[in-house]
Amino acid sequence: MDKLKAYILGFLIIILGIAAGIVWYGGWKLLLQVILVLGFLGFTLILLFFTGLTLYAESWKYGIILAMLTAISGYATYLSWTWQDLRIVGGIVLFFIALFAFGIWYISEPDLSIGDRFKSAGSLEKAGKYKAAARKYEKSGNYLKAAEMYMKLGWMESAAWAYEKAEEYAKAAEIYEGLYEKENDTYYLKEAHEYWKKAGNMERAAKALERYAEEEPWFWEDVAKLYEELGNEEKAREAWERALEYYQKEAEEEGVFYEDVGNIARKLGKDELAKEAYEKFLGYCLKEAEEDPMWWKHVAEAYEYLGEKEKAEEAREKYEEYRQRILKTNEETSKFPGERGE
Repeated sequence: MDKLKAYILGFLIIILGIAAGIVWYGGWKLLLQVILVLGFLGFTLILLFFTGLTLYAESWKYGIILAMLTAISGYATYLSWTWQDLRIVGGIVLFFIALFAFGIWYISEPDLSIGDRFKSAGSLEKAGKYKAAARKYEKSGNYLKAAEMYMKLGWMESAAWAYEKAEEYAKAAEIYEGLYEKENDTYYLKEAHEYWKKAGNMERAAKALERYAEEEPWFWEDVAKLYEELGNEEKAREAWERALEYYQKEAEEEGVFYEDVGNIARKLGKDELAKEAYEKFLGYCLKEAEEDPMWWKHVAEAYEYLGEKEKAEEAREKYEEYRQRILKTNEETSKFPGERGE
């Protein structure tokens, strides 16, 4: 048994013990009185706090309602304490239970008026109350009709969400492409790409991602791979060329990207460029390895790219020595945690 369960069990035992003591001292009547007094007192204090908070915020309408509920709960506390007019106490208990049930029912459809809650989705649609109708259709699981309502309202993202729930991914993708044309926000192209993939239309998914990469160029590699999956060698090569162009610019600022330049250049058959990139990547890794031995792993990779197997093996051995030192240090630390830092 973990500590939390032990605490909960201990707390329950204490409560039951107190209850048993009250019954032994004054009977079940006293236990009921204590429960009612403490329950209403706690509820009154909570209502009083929120009443004050609401009035402080100058929300007079809700403040007055809460003040009335606080007064009712306070009156029930007094009646329970003095043990009189128990029918009124019972009525107040039923009142608060009914109020709680009404609150749960009301917040289940927060966007609907009381009257609209009793109307069907079809009647709300005929009345032109598309927002309320959409909520009703959603609740019944008719997401296609909900999407239609959102389209009439011009709430395109909500319509896309409803089409997704209805598994009409192509329609959702079309909506996101339309939103991109309207808003010029690349987020929508990324979403369109994802939904075209879900719809199984990889050609449209690739086109959407290609448009996305025009503005977010680090995705050209993903575009290239997607066109390769589609067997479109011409478009794949174009995308690889754009990816190479992007990584060449990035490598000028951060040398680690020379590895990507080399890999893509080799893929495109540009062997001289690939060799040059790998040499620059090697230089970058050797410099980093002086500060962090972890980089010997990448040094080995760079030598592998350049075909220098002996040097690659030497670098790999240095990396393995470093890794073993780290493992040994971690083992010693775990065995003697209390001695660390002493």
